[in-house]
Order: sequence, then structure tokens, then C-alpha cells
Amino acid sequence: MKKLSPELQKAKTEIEIVAREFNLDFFETIFEVVSYEQINQFAAYGGFPSRYPHWKWGMEYDQISKGYKYGLSKIYEMVINTDPCYAYLMEGNSLMIQKLVIAHVYGHCDFFKNNVWFSKTNRKMLDQMANHAVRVRKYMDKYGQENVENFIDVCLSVENLIDKLSPFQETSIKPQSTSNITLGLLPVERSYMDNYINPPEFIQAQMDKINKDLTASKKFPEEPQKDVLKFIMDFSSLSDWQKDILGIIREEALYLAPQGMTKTMNEGWASYWHSRIMTEKILNTSEIIDFADSHSGVMNMPPNGYNPYKVGIELFRDIEYRYNKGRFGKEWNECNDLKEKMNWDTRANKGQEKIFEIRKFYNDASFIHEFLTPEFCLKHKMFVYQMNHKTGKFEPNSSNFEAIKKQLLFYMTNFGQPIIKVEDGNYNNRGELLLVHHHEELDLQPNYMDSTLKNLFILWKRPVWIKTVMENKEMIFGFDGEKIIKQTL
Repeated sequence: MKKLSPELQKAKTEIEIVAREFNLDFFETIFEVVSYEQINQFAAYGGFPSRYPHWKWGMEYDQISKGYKYGLSKIYEMVINTDPCYAYLMEGNSLMIQKLVIAHVYGHCDFFKNNVWFSKTNRKMLDQMANHAVRVRKYMDKYGQENVENFIDVCLSVENLIDKLSPFQETSIKPQSTSNITLGLLPVERSYMDNYINPPEFIQAQMDKINKDLTASKKFPEEPQKDVLKFIMDFSSLSDWQKDILGIIREEALYLAPQGMTKTMNEGWASYWHSRIMTEKILNTSEIIDFADSHSGVMNMPPNGYNPYKVGIELFRDIEYRYNKGRFGKEWNECNDLKEKMNWDTRANKGQEKIFEIRKFYNDASFIHEFLTPEFCLKHKMFVYQMNHKTGKFEPNSSNFEAIKKQLLFYMTNFGQPIIKVEDGNYNNRGELLLVHHHEELDLQPNYMDSTLKNLFILWKRPVWIKTVMENKEMIFGFDGEKIIKQTL
């Protein structure tokens, strides 16, 4: 990695001053210049220079590198939500591109610092990721690389079974079954003696007894729990090193969750500010055409696709325009005169105030739910698309605003993934795990469901079940360690 050249350092200083003049508020931001191999490596690691060892990072790197090699994709920048923020510029880009990227990064850094959904994230995650890598390598040395890597495979397959709101909540369940005292285990001074003094079959017998006692008089848990990984960490009979690795996977998933929850807003906010900073303060006349070409490429949205950069920036601009004109509130909503609405302008000038408020409190789901309008969808040609099997093409199926909004909200709620909760940790009074799927018009995909049940069995070490709706029938599926079981309720 290289430090900024004097020319880039000058541009960075000028852009930072302008960004603060626009009332952007961000942590100290450190920029470094990297090669395309390095930035591809960081991208494969999810934006970080170091992660725990696992084959998936090599697979990601190979895919990203081939995309760059064949001109299918190109990474211009990368920025990490930490304090200070670290951002990487790719060497070889023109000065105009580097200035655009720097302005874009300051928009991201302002969002990271001030958006409430990032407020519980670990701002020292660079150090924590390195710590995770050290711990995993230690376990590989002690228990074998293949053994540990296979267990990480299982954990990664269910890393989405977390409660993304858990950092804002207090857990309602006490991990009473995990202590050595509760299990009746004998103290061990040397870790290598643990399997001899407290053999696995003894631990399992104690776990079975405790799971039975826990629900002898009441349901366990009392309320469904969305954080499946946390429940397994607290109440399974996994060994300490396995629980630690499961905790690492969960911690990193929770850290990255706000980025998925605010993708449209975050990219829209950064794009809004790079556009204003560049066009109003930074660009010289010789750079305007190149900027317009690069900016339009980023904002391109194919007819049957969704571009968070485009939707985000245009929705922020639309809100700013409406709130400057006073097109909000009771009088505006109750006005039925089309001509009056077209000429409505109270000179409220509350646009900037409103978009900064939105940047602070909203995520993508609430952003779209509250501020997407029929007029916006029509203007930007947003439709619900469906595959026409006769032509083999995606074609507009509906311009109905409610259908468009519903589809967007579906993919922005839980990232479009099924909502799964723990309903019973002692199902059938045998310490089995019962999950429930909150059905929302889409059935679970059988192949994914079967694989997930098998991997959860490895973690829970007892049969695992899930209640769902399949083909309009209430069903329960399970895995008992040997076969998938299917029953109609």
C-alpha cells in the first residue's frame, strides 16, 4: 500500500474542507493507494485487509479477479466503517476519478458515523477481525485445519439466522445451561485432559437432563427467539472452541448487517454528496465531461434491475425538492386540485434539514416505506417485472404502485431471506429444536431447507424441526441425523 501523492493529498484536503462546509460530519479518514490485486483481495475479505483463514475468501478473490480481467466489473474504492475510517483508492485511476471517489467516501463516512443503525457497531473492527484470525488459526493448530474449516462451513451456512436488531435489545434468555457448575463438570487444569475427565458422552447426558428439566413446567423459550445462532451458542452442547467460532461468525454477521439494511440509503447519500461536491466546488472545466461519463455509468439502471446508487440519490433529491417546496403535511395530502398541486410552493426550504434527519434515523425499509411515491416510480420507470417464457425476456408485469412498493419492501426486510425463529428448545420433551418459518407468500426452497436442517443438527446435536407452509399446507420438516422427515400438520 502506498501513501497519497502530493497531488492526491492536495485534492483530498480540498475535498475534506468542502465536505465539512456542507455540514458532513465524519471520523478522521485515512486514504491509501493500492493495486488492483490488493483491492480485489480486500473485496474478497469483505472490505478488510485480514480475515480468519477459510477457502471461501479464495473463491471470492478468484471471482472478483476474473470479473476485473474480463471487464465485467471494476472496484474504484473501498471504505471501512471504523474510527478512524480507512479507505482505499486503486492506483492507475485518473485524478478526476480519484477526486470523485474521495468525495464519495466522505459521504459514506458521514453516514457510518451518524446513522443510528451503525451506532452499535464495533468501531475497532479492524483489530477485532485480526483477533478473530489469530483465534481461528490457534484452533486449527490444536484441532486440525480440516476439522475447524469444516465446522466453519457449517456456521457460515446459517450465519443469516441472527436477529439484526439484537444489538439494540437485551436478551431475554439466560444461558444457564452452559456453565460448568450447572453441567456438573469436574474442573480441568490442563485443556488436553478435558476429554478424559469430562468425556463427551457424560456432557451430552448432562445436557439432556438439563434440557428436560428446563421445560418441565413451562415453555422454553417463553417467547420465540429470532437470534437462532445466539440460542444455539447458549444452550447447545458444543465444545468451547466451537462456541467461540460460532460467536465469531455471529459477531461479524451482526457487524455487517447495517450495511445490508441501509445499502440504498448509504450509496444514495454518498452519491448525492459526491455529485454536489464535484459539480459545485471541485471540478475544473477540463474534467466535466469525464465526470459526467463516470457518474452516468454508476447511475445506470437496467429496465429489469435495481440500482441502489440510482434509486438512493434520486429519492434523496426528490425529498429535498418536495420539502423545499412545502409539499408535505396535512394540507398537501388533503389537496385534490391537480393544478394547485403542480404549482405548490410554500418556500418552506426544509429540504436539507429533512434529508439529514433521514440520514440519521432511517434504514432502507423505512426509507422506501415512507418516501417512495407513485410519481417517483412513474418518473423513473420502476415496474414489477416478470419473465415472459414465450419471449425469454423480463417484461413489465405491473405499474401498480402498491405492488412495486411491496416487492421492494420484501427484499429490504431481512434482506429478502426467510424469517426463522426458535419456538421450542425442548420439542417433544427430548431436547430437540423446533423452528418456525414466518411464511410470507413464498415457500422455502426444499434443497436449501434440507441442507440447513442438516447443518443445524450438527450444531444442536439433536433432531431439528421447522414448521412452515408448503404448497398451501401447514407442514413440519425435520432431520434426525439420518433422514429428512416430512409431515403434514
